[in-house]
Amino acid sequence: MIGILLITHGTFGESLIQNVCHVLNKRPPLIAQLGVAAQDDPLDILPLARLLLNEVDGGQGVLVMSDIFGATPANLALKLLVPGRVEGVAGVSLPMLLRALTYREKDMETMLQKAVSGARDGVMHMMHG
Repeated sequence: MIGILLITHGTFGESLIQNVCHVLNKRPPLIAQLGVAAQDDPLDILPLARLLLNEVDGGQGVLVMSDIFGATPANLALKLLVPGRVEGVAGVSLPMLLRALTYREKDMETMLQKAVSGARDGVMHMMHG
């Protein structure tokens, strides 16, 4: 099972996990989050990010998910990446996270593709029928 680490602004990652627990009616294993506050120095919280990464790594690797590419949480996530072992995606959303959880028993490449397509497919123009 591939682990999941969310690195986001504030409490966004925590909220995503709470919503996943609601949708799935249970807390999935090997998932953690790190919320980055405006006053946090990325170099100061890097050791905590590494610790959380190790906690969710069950031996199959970890997918690190962040909210906005180029922002502090994503820049922190970039420092953790190890191709093929620790991969990262930006733009995390509830559809993306649910899709990643659905495919975490597969290989990393499949999980990555499904997570990104889950986010893309989760955006739609709703129209009254």
